[in-house]
Amino acid sequence: MFTKFEIFVGLRYLKAKQKNSFVSFISLISIVGIALGVAALIVVLSVMNGFQREIRSKIIGVTSHMQIMSAANSIEDWQQIGDMAKQNPHVLAYAPYIDGQGLLSFSGNVSGVLIRGVEPNLEKSVDDIVNATVQGSFNSLNESGFNIAIGQTLAKSIGAGIGDKITIITPDGQITPAGMIPRIKQFTVGAIFNTHMQEYDSSLVFIGLNQAQILFKIPNNVSGIRLKVDDVMQTQQIKQQLYTTMPDDIIIRDWIDQHQNYFSAVAMEKKMMFVILSLIVAVAAFNLVSTLVMTVNDKKSDIAILRTMGASEKNIMKIFMLQGGISGIIGTISGTVLGVILAYFIGDIVHSIELITHTKIISGDVYLIDYLPSQVELSDVSSIFCISIILSILATLYPSRSAAKTNPAEALRHE
Repeated sequence: MFTKFEIFVGLRYLKAKQKNSFVSFISLISIVGIALGVAALIVVLSVMNGFQREIRSKIIGVTSHMQIMSAANSIEDWQQIGDMAKQNPHVLAYAPYIDGQGLLSFSGNVSGVLIRGVEPNLEKSVDDIVNATVQGSFNSLNESGFNIAIGQTLAKSIGAGIGDKITIITPDGQITPAGMIPRIKQFTVGAIFNTHMQEYDSSLVFIGLNQAQILFKIPNNVSGIRLKVDDVMQTQQIKQQLYTTMPDDIIIRDWIDQHQNYFSAVAMEKKMMFVILSLIVAVAAFNLVSTLVMTVNDKKSDIAILRTMGASEKNIMKIFMLQGGISGIIGTISGTVLGVILAYFIGDIVHSIELITHTKIISGDVYLIDYLPSQVELSDVSSIFCISIILSILATLYPSRSAAKTNPAEALRHE
């Protein structure tokens, strides 16, 4: 692609001092601009990846990877359906559940809640709610009697603690001549959990599967089955595989389906940030245009001499393309290294700033997490690297073409 002559002259021009020191300064600014733009893009996308990973892990910790339901909203032979699902090599475990709604009452405080009946011994194999328990024991739901696990936010709002008696009121009650009488049952608080997600900690409660069957009067049925798979990013493909082995009335949903709006919004934000910050890299890359134009004007006599020595327009063009391309490559590589280092240590950097300034940049009272997560993905880094290199090369075309069209006689006449 490049001859030894073109490489030799291009590198000499790159290393040699310019007649005008301002040209060297602008060249340095162009390289620094590309490096900072690339680094900023890598850091921002890595932080967005980190946030997405943290939120995904918190959501999956409560909602599980996949759910199997029936069109009739009830599954009778849930063990058989679970065994059929587990025949898929990607399915690691399953657990039944019962979903319902009701009102929770304690000391005059009333709150609407989602009631989920689970089997604690099986539930811990499909999600992390057992590990999120901060008071009491989630296994108390297995004990005889009616025990309940509630979120920490809900417990604070109604003033309940471990051992307190709370009342659950369900809407599907008994019809009498005087009207419908709701079903009322008293439960003992056996566990308090904290998932660090407001929507779950304030409105979700767990009871034992047997107690849920009694409460909702479905003695042998469950609402569905929750699955754990080996790769949460492949649930869409696993879902299609399961459909081929399941009865026709079965409905399968994964964690993406349950939070489609949220993850679609995050994906769109990431794309928009990529486009916006890519424009910053583009501006820095096209600074090379002004740098090379000034270099061409500074080297017109040299270009004329090279032309009289036999260099073709193509040789001259390649020389300046090489010079600009190397500047772009240096800036891109420097920015990539800087961006990856900053992305890996951004959490520690922010924490150090908080300690020095005695301020909290990310407050746990406002956000779901109180630290800055980061996840560097090779696909993002490689995309940014390639885009920066391409933009740098494109920025060299016009100045290089202009240098190739230099008239030797005209250039030497002014020397």
